[in-house]
Amino acid sequence: MIDTIKWGASIAQIGGYTATGFGFTTWALPFFAVGLLGWLAVGMAWRDRAIVLIHIVAMAAMLTGLATRG
Repeated sequence: MIDTIKWGASIAQIGGYTATGFGFTTWALPFFAVGLLGWLAVGMAWRDRAIVLIHIVAMAAMLTGLATRG
């Protein structure tokens, strides 16, 4: 199960990078959000604090960016 989440999250993040690269910024955020939440779940399941930390920081940055968007 965790392997499925890990690979799904990785594919979602690649989708986010691809969308960003091709200028589809509207699509990038949902892809990144799915990847971020997936990897956060994996980090928690593995009890890997480094993975959890980086994805909590990324989530905070995304939410801050959304909240301050004009």
